[in-house]
Amino acid sequence: MDRSYFHLHLVSDSTGETLLNVSRAATAQYEGVSAIEHIYPLIRNESQLDRVIVALENAPGMVLYTLVDKQLASRLETACQDYGCPCLSILDPVLTMFQSYLGQSYTHRPGAQHMLNAEYFKRIDALNYTMMHDDGQQGQDLDGADIILVGISRTSKTPTSIYLANRGYKTANVPLVPNIPLPEQLEAVKKPLVVGLVASPERIAQIRQNRLLALNASEDTPYIDKTSIAEEIIYSRRLCARNNWPIIDVTRRSIEETAAAIIDLYRNHVSTGDDA
Repeated sequence: MDRSYFHLHLVSDSTGETLLNVSRAATAQYEGVSAIEHIYPLIRNESQLDRVIVALENAPGMVLYTLVDKQLASRLETACQDYGCPCLSILDPVLTMFQSYLGQSYTHRPGAQHMLNAEYFKRIDALNYTMMHDDGQQGQDLDGADIILVGISRTSKTPTSIYLANRGYKTANVPLVPNIPLPEQLEAVKKPLVVGLVASPERIAQIRQNRLLALNASEDTPYIDKTSIAEEIIYSRRLCARNNWPIIDVTRRSIEETAAAIIDLYRNHVSTGDDA
């Protein structure tokens, strides 16, 4: 099927992450359509807005924006009308509902969600911990984690760990490697939630083969043999069953979907006192 393309301008007085997430979630609902993204972060004065308006004139398309400065927002909307560009403030409907429910006006602070508050430093602390405990490093300090991911090679342990750390969860990950003993502390931890990640042998073999190709390594190895991989998966499942660790099959899950399932498990883990 041929794909069609359209220009999508994302104008933000902050990082633009909110616009990017919303626009990609919307675009994904339309088959055969892709956005040519033009991202303009940190637009906070007239001169910065000038280059956005020039870009709109040269490549008209849809415009999504988050600008709390009313003058900048008004000027952008006027330019969009002039160039025939549909234009929408993503936050306005949400802020209006909040204002109605809370009974107070909102503050006009660009990037307010990125303030250096306690939550921000919690995420930084989680990232530091996670990077230091990637791929089985510092296995003697696992009880300091919120979440521990275990799984054989190529089950997305590292990217899932980093995503969880960005959400503020200290996450360690431990690889399950044939004939390599596990860290002694792993099966004795009390506080963390331990989750096993698995995938189908076919999926893991495909990912491992692509990795070997990227490294120009020999493919004559049990590392990509489906029978050997199936045995690794059986060992992984038995280990998790023996320790009553929940298992998530990541074969058809995105990192975000896997992380959401893990966070749900973690909340239940904490609320039921399983970490006591």
